[in-house]
Amino acid sequence: MYSTCLFCNEDLGSNEIVEQFPVGRRLAFDASKGRLWVVCRKCERWNLTPLEERWEAIEECERLFAGTRLRVSTDNIGLAKLREGLELVRIGDALRPEMAAWRYGDQFGRRRRKSMLLTAAGVAAVGGLVVLGPMTGIIAGGGWGSWQIVNGLHNAYENRRVRARLRLPNSDIVAPVRKKQLEKVAIVRANDDWAIRVPFSKNALPTVFTGRDALHAASKLLPAINERGARAGEVQSAVELVSSAGDPARLFQRYAPEPRRYDTRRFPSRVMEDSGHVLSSLPKEVRVALEMASHEEQERRALEGELALLEAAWKEAEEVAQIADDMFLPASTSARLEELKQGG
Repeated sequence: MYSTCLFCNEDLGSNEIVEQFPVGRRLAFDASKGRLWVVCRKCERWNLTPLEERWEAIEECERLFAGTRLRVSTDNIGLAKLREGLELVRIGDALRPEMAAWRYGDQFGRRRRKSMLLTAAGVAAVGGLVVLGPMTGIIAGGGWGSWQIVNGLHNAYENRRVRARLRLPNSDIVAPVRKKQLEKVAIVRANDDWAIRVPFSKNALPTVFTGRDALHAASKLLPAINERGARAGEVQSAVELVSSAGDPARLFQRYAPEPRRYDTRRFPSRVMEDSGHVLSSLPKEVRVALEMASHEEQERRALEGELALLEAAWKEAEEVAQIADDMFLPASTSARLEELKQGG
C-alpha cells in the first residue's frame, strides 16, 4: 500500500533518502501541521499520507531540507532538490493563493502543455499531408482515404479509452468511465444534498453517488474532465471561488441545482434528464474549483479523524491499478505466475 497514486493509479516511484518513507520522488511536508504528501510525477496531484509514523518522516524531510544548498524559498514555501533526485517541498504558514500556486499550478499547467502539444502534433500531421500529398502522390494514390481511416480509428480509440474507474456504491465492482459517459456526468441534488450522477450504460439508469461516494467519485472524474488543464489566471479564479465558498463542500452544494418539477404522467423521463448540471458544460474555472474542492474536502475529513477513509482510498488505488494491469494479462500467464509462487 501507499505506492500508487490515489488519482491516476500510476506508480509513485521510490527514494533511498527518507528511510522512514521510501516512497515517491517528490515529497511535500508541513511540519507545523504534521502533514506529508507524495506528489505524483505523472499527474502532479498530492497524495496525503495517513501513516501514523509520518512524524519521523517529516522530521527527516525537515533535516534534509535544511542541509541542502540547492533550494529556493519564499517566506512560506520552499523547494529543495537532493543529489539522489528526490525533491522536497516545505510548507509553512502559506495562504491559500500561495499554496494553490504550488499545489495546483503544476498539475493544471502540465495538463495544458500536454494538450497543446498533442493538438499541435495533430495539426502538423494533417498540414504535412495536405501540403506534401499532391507532391508525393500520396493523396492521389488513396493516401487521403487512408488518413481518414487512421483518423477514424484514433477517434474510436479516444472514445473507448478509459478516463477513470469508479467502485460502484455498496459493491466490489470497479466500473470504467469512457469519454461519452464522462461527457454526461452531472452534479445533482439528492435528499437535500449534492450527488454525482454517472451514466455507465445507455441501457440502464444512471448510478447516483452520494455522501462519501460522491466526493470520491468527484475526485476521480473531475481530473479527467479537466484533462486540458488551465491557465494561471483560470487557476487563480478557481482559488477565489473555493475561498468564497468557505467550506469546499458548499461549493458543490452551490452547483447542485434544485430538480425541476414535471408532470411525471406526461414527462416520465424529464426529471432524470433535467435535474442536474453536466460537469463538462460548466465554465472552466468552476470545473477547476470543484476539482480543488474535492481534494481539499477529502483531506479535511481525513485530518479530522476519518483516516480510515483515506486508508480505504489508498487500498482501492492499489486494487484498481491491479485490475488495470490484469486486463491486459492473459489468463494462462496469471495461472503460471500463481503456480510459480506456490512452488517457491
